[in-house]
Amino acid sequence: MSELQLPGGPAHRATEQLLAAEPRPTLSIVVPVYGSQDCVAELAARVASVCKEHALSHELILVYDCSPDRSWEAIQGVVARDPAVVGIRLRKNFGQDNAIMAGMNHARGEAIVVMDDDLQHDPADIPALLAKLREGYDLVYARYRRTHQKPWKNLGSWFNGKVAEVVLSKPPDVDLSPYKIIAADVVATLIEYRGAYPYVDGLLFRTTANMTQIQVHHHPRLRGRSNYTFWKSVAVWARLATNFSVVPLRIATFAGALIAGGGLCLAVGFFVYRLRYPDIGNTAIGWASLIVSILVLGGFQLVTLGVLGEYVGRTHLNVNRGPQYVVRERIGQRVPDPRVLGPASWRPGDAP
Repeated sequence: MSELQLPGGPAHRATEQLLAAEPRPTLSIVVPVYGSQDCVAELAARVASVCKEHALSHELILVYDCSPDRSWEAIQGVVARDPAVVGIRLRKNFGQDNAIMAGMNHARGEAIVVMDDDLQHDPADIPALLAKLREGYDLVYARYRRTHQKPWKNLGSWFNGKVAEVVLSKPPDVDLSPYKIIAADVVATLIEYRGAYPYVDGLLFRTTANMTQIQVHHHPRLRGRSNYTFWKSVAVWARLATNFSVVPLRIATFAGALIAGGGLCLAVGFFVYRLRYPDIGNTAIGWASLIVSILVLGGFQLVTLGVLGEYVGRTHLNVNRGPQYVVRERIGQRVPDPRVLGPASWRPGDAP
């Protein structure tokens, strides 16, 4: 995994030494940012307000995933105003789960919160998530009473959940949600994964079964519209289905055996029918059933080849060690609890 190496020098070394000596924050809040230039400042303000109200030391890690708007400039503005914010700029658009993995690799908190950048996830729910985690759980999901999103996204979320029950042995009473809090030791195991196509929820279910959820409200997007398209949802499903299980291959095997068995029974039936009615061959019949059979079998073969191609392609890319993410720039610093050392007045690169 590649990452930009910051230049050395006395100021940089002094900065790194001071950061290493800082107390560990209670929370690291990881937010992948894409197409949310109008939401970043409000998100940071609400997170800071909630953490201050509940006396929680925190760091807010905003991971810019190279969207076509001015989100990075918005992150720079927030970092300049709030010393608890860290901005990470990726070199290209790697995808939401890759951006989350980048943020987790930079997180230092005792617990790591993962949330979206559009304020559909309310920062006010963070203390409740943390309280539930402290009851002894490794992972706590936020479960929505009602979602403010398109019907096809709700259907896709339901379908993903059902697939996860089969592929990942997900408990039926736990809903997959992008809003969650994770214990730091679980994240430490999670980030050992170096594959180019991570699926965070899949890695979590592979790591722990000690999880629960709490009810929260799902809010309308603060500004703009969702960047999650139908095809991005399909890509997420493909990662879920092919990265953590051979179930799709087994389904293809069983379906192939079933079709082959049906074809054998049909052949026996035709043979018996021909023996009983030998003159039936003088008429041209059966073209419709023949075409239907060819289309069904041909379509099934293409789908099976596609499934095999997904596995082979992902294996090839992982063997070639494609990067999970590449950091171009990191700005801001992780600051200690302001209640202990007071407001930070310097930035990395300043003279010690």
